[in-house]
Amino acid sequence: MKTELVSAITAEVLRQLQEPPQADMVRIWEHDRPSPPLAQPDTREAEALPKPAHHASVADGKTILSDMLSSTPARIAVGRSGYRPKTDAWLQFRLDHAAAVDAVYSEVSRELLERLELFTVRTRVTDKETYILRPDLGRLLQEEDAALLRTRCRNRPQVQIIASDGLSAAAVESNLEDVYLAFRQSLAHLGLQSGTPFFIHRGRVAVMDQVGDLLEPEVVVYFIGERPGLVSAESLSAYLCYRPRKGTIEADRMVVSNIHAGGIPPVEAGAYLGTVVQRILLQQASGVHLTK
Repeated sequence: MKTELVSAITAEVLRQLQEPPQADMVRIWEHDRPSPPLAQPDTREAEALPKPAHHASVADGKTILSDMLSSTPARIAVGRSGYRPKTDAWLQFRLDHAAAVDAVYSEVSRELLERLELFTVRTRVTDKETYILRPDLGRLLQEEDAALLRTRCRNRPQVQIIASDGLSAAAVESNLEDVYLAFRQSLAHLGLQSGTPFFIHRGRVAVMDQVGDLLEPEVVVYFIGERPGLVSAESLSAYLCYRPRKGTIEADRMVVSNIHAGGIPPVEAGAYLGTVVQRILLQQASGVHLTK
């Protein structure tokens, strides 16, 4: 996406976030807002009604099925031929499964990292099989790469931005550029400063704890490819944590997930993340300790 368009969308998202929400509007990130109490239904009138003499008509059934299909990307009502799925459904399943496997085993292009000016450090994982079987090795940097961070990165920044392929290089290729550029612009608009960004090859989420020990940032924002599924193999997550250090528990982290074209649009996610970082810095907390 063009830089000018990213800037325009980021500014508009930030403008809308600063406006008081309408009473009947629930934003996608207000998932923890208390639900209104449910009214107890009055069943007396329903009990007095006559029981239906027959099931819904075929036309009603088609309408219900159409509504179900339009409301979910799940594989429902794909049909079958005898005991087997239909050929089209089976081929689509095989295609989506292959895309998920490719997302795990592919690599992020050097061109993308150079375009975003991200240098690379490595974890102690030697290959993809080890990455899958030994998550603990993905939480630790190579000793020489840890030393490289000390020499190349600014110490004690307000915000430290990290990216990693994780379990989906395809997610990074498809979404990182837009969400990263929008996030940097959001931070600048809010008057927040970021350190030296970098890319971790085959990193796990908790490697941010070692980065926290090395660079001592106030907040770490970590973009990483999600585990691919049969609906999307290109979904990116952004993990955030206030002052991560060795021993940080998962309840202190927070995540904005499902960042991709069919989920949260990357540019909008980047703009919103800046406001989350602002709240974290204001309250000096993250995860379950962060309040509205």
